[in-house]
Amino acid sequence: MLITGATLADGRVRDVRIGDDGRIAAVAEGLGADAGERVVEARGRHLLPGAVDVHVHFREPGGSHKETWASGSRSAAAGGVTTVVDQPNTSPPTVDGAAFDEKAALAAESLVDYGINGGVTPDWDPESLFERPLFALGEVFLADSTGDMGIDADLFADALDAAAARDVPVTVHAEDATLFDESALDGDLGGVGTAATVDAWSAYRTADAEIAAVERALAAAADRDARVHVAHTSTPEAVDAVSEAREGESEESDGDEAQTDDAPRVTCEVTPHHLYLSRERARSLGTFGRMNPPLRSEGRREALFARLAEGDVDVVATDHAPHTVGEKRRGLVDAPSGVPGVETLYPLLLESARKGELSLERVRDVVAANPAEIFGLDRKGRVAEGRDADLVLVDTADPREIEAAALHSAPAWTPFEGLRGVFPELTLVRGEVVYERDPATGAASFGEPVGRNVREQ
Repeated sequence: MLITGATLADGRVRDVRIGDDGRIAAVAEGLGADAGERVVEARGRHLLPGAVDVHVHFREPGGSHKETWASGSRSAAAGGVTTVVDQPNTSPPTVDGAAFDEKAALAAESLVDYGINGGVTPDWDPESLFERPLFALGEVFLADSTGDMGIDADLFADALDAAAARDVPVTVHAEDATLFDESALDGDLGGVGTAATVDAWSAYRTADAEIAAVERALAAAADRDARVHVAHTSTPEAVDAVSEAREGESEESDGDEAQTDDAPRVTCEVTPHHLYLSRERARSLGTFGRMNPPLRSEGRREALFARLAEGDVDVVATDHAPHTVGEKRRGLVDAPSGVPGVETLYPLLLESARKGELSLERVRDVVAANPAEIFGLDRKGRVAEGRDADLVLVDTADPREIEAAALHSAPAWTPFEGLRGVFPELTLVRGEVVYERDPATGAASFGEPVGRNVREQ
């Protein structure tokens, strides 16, 4: 394939040739079409690297009524996500080699490339788990969430030691359950669409619970020289704690024992729902707005977005955590936590770039270049010669309203209903078309499952 006249994230207009090996063969001006090449005229549109979403829950095995690898990866492809990383809180949890193998067999249905994380519970088997082509360890839960995989400080320390010995990064869900405010759940909280439900869940799983857990996790990781990635930070204070830890790491590396790898050993991610929704903005969601960590105040949301724009946030990942409408309609205490989001990651951020709230290069970095660098995916994350042709073509002048009915995840709902986003026209995984949409008619088609484990490429 030859893509001509595309504008890259940095503003350069280039032609991009894709070789038979699925890699980018050339990025240059004035490339002519070879015999048999499909030519895609991209003048006036942007060509971006496919997003690397390092935090999804595709629910298989054990939860296929919520999402499958087939439906989740279709949603990813339609949103411009070309690599996903699945978390371990499935049934059975991915805590040993046998569970990893079961999930890997199901992942063969994925349209996009993938990684599989290993989990930690009192019953985990690190030896068999680390024998597998593991993407990372985690999401390691420091407080219970979906799957009830919360662990204590001693087991967390053991997990850090095991991962550090193998130089495997650890993704941490950082909340301190001892700081949850049980009184916030007193009273009548059964209503699905009431404002009280969002506020009560946010008051229950307090901001202080996240901040304290992040600080402790960073300290434990520093003691063991472990690589830690803090998942779904929902407060600016947690982002600041990671930034301060990284600055301290940089100061130490200025000495004679400077680290030889380029990737930082302490990083964090923020989700779109914490960037675009808040207690004040999303009270009408009711139980559909329940997630862990919860939505924060509008002031904290604005501060978190500012940290993203200023460069303090390393990664934006979705924590795509689908549940059925029926499950989310239970009362607040019984409804499961989580929202779908893999298909709206790039669109929401591209709309912010279109409005001038973020630079397009910043969007590229937090969804593609940075996660690829942090997790050692040398062939992902950039539009450059020799990289995998994981590419997304978008018209940033053509935003559209986000509607659940037009999305492809199994649950027929989205917390971003009515917001605007810039959606892809074409998504490629290693040069293979996995999604294509006619901008004139809206007709869309999907390719075949071509996903591979990125640790086996």
